[in-house]
Amino acid sequence: MSTFAFRAVDLAGVPARGEMDASSKSVVSEQLRERGLIVLDISEKREAFQLERIFQRFKSVNLRALAIFSRQFATLIASGMPMLRSLHTLELQTDDEMLREAIIGVRENVEAGSSIAQAMESQPGVFDPLYRSVVRAGEGSGRLEEALDRVANQLERLDALKRQVKSAMMYPAVVFGLATVVMIVVVAVIVPVFVGIFNEMAADNPEVDSSLPIMTQITVGVSGFVTHQWYILLGILIPGTYGFLRWKKTGRGRLQWDKTKLRIPKIGDVVQKVALARWSRTFSGMISSGVPILQAIDISGGTAGNAVINEAMQDVYASVKRGGTIAGPMEKHEIFPPMVEHMVSVGEESGQLENMLSKIADFYEAEVDAKIKALTSLIEPLMIIFVGSVVGFIVISMYLPIFSLYDKIR
Repeated sequence: MSTFAFRAVDLAGVPARGEMDASSKSVVSEQLRERGLIVLDISEKREAFQLERIFQRFKSVNLRALAIFSRQFATLIASGMPMLRSLHTLELQTDDEMLREAIIGVRENVEAGSSIAQAMESQPGVFDPLYRSVVRAGEGSGRLEEALDRVANQLERLDALKRQVKSAMMYPAVVFGLATVVMIVVVAVIVPVFVGIFNEMAADNPEVDSSLPIMTQITVGVSGFVTHQWYILLGILIPGTYGFLRWKKTGRGRLQWDKTKLRIPKIGDVVQKVALARWSRTFSGMISSGVPILQAIDISGGTAGNAVINEAMQDVYASVKRGGTIAGPMEKHEIFPPMVEHMVSVGEESGQLENMLSKIADFYEAEVDAKIKALTSLIEPLMIIFVGSVVGFIVISMYLPIFSLYDKIR
């Protein structure tokens, strides 16, 4: 939602000025006309700098909330409730603030005469191309409630897959984060105390060789860097992270990063299966909803969450556009295992592509579950070994000089 300032006159020539919250200028113009005003000028009001609006850019709509909205919208339409009343009802009972604002924008556009799919185009941050394409196909066929049910099923599957991956990675992430904090505290607080003890022992016994072992020198050096030269670390980390994120957003950077993730042992296998599950589930849902095949190919590649699949689907798009098959170009891309190529080929030949893609999605979702459990069981002991090794190294390096000096003094 944006705030627009307008200038208008009524039929008697009396000027009118004011502000209105709406999703677009066309909505403001339509509402002013309904009030019997002749529009002279409409301009978007620039708001002052707000930290909340910066964070808003990084937010994304909750998939579960969007799935519930879709399911409820389908139920209301099927019950015969008028479109505007259905949207108003959903807008009042939706808890997600971002989704509520999007529903308000859709309702205003529908009031101005737009179709549901056209109205959703004004809210691309909530309703992605996949959602809009399915809704447009449902409107065109007169089966909008069925299309909304399908997209709700699709969103629920994608949300379940996302939650599955996130929950599996939560434990290792928390353990690693806590271990990092503990090690920083040890290096920055406890190690300097031992350094003071070493200096006192060396000052009290000048005749004894007080040179520190290599292990201790390394730990003391790291401690000195963290406590006295931390700004250098921040100076490297902040620009480096910013540069990496900017590079990853470029087309070439995203492709290279996704290729790199696929090559990581164990993790690459999970990344590939997650991407294939999302791609096949999206592709199947769009075909069953009546979305044109070329549009379905293009959108399924873009929403797979992996640039390698998107690149492959561009070749598939070109093949189908010139009258070729879907399975043919897939053989040239390693991201698609032979099983996927054969099942897609059989689906094309038998006219059961939608069912074959759905079976592929079911298979890889089950595979993701098994692989993530195996990966989690492998990561846990590795994390324990890593943390134990670092802490053990620090402890030994701190006590080694004390024992050495004690032996020399004795």
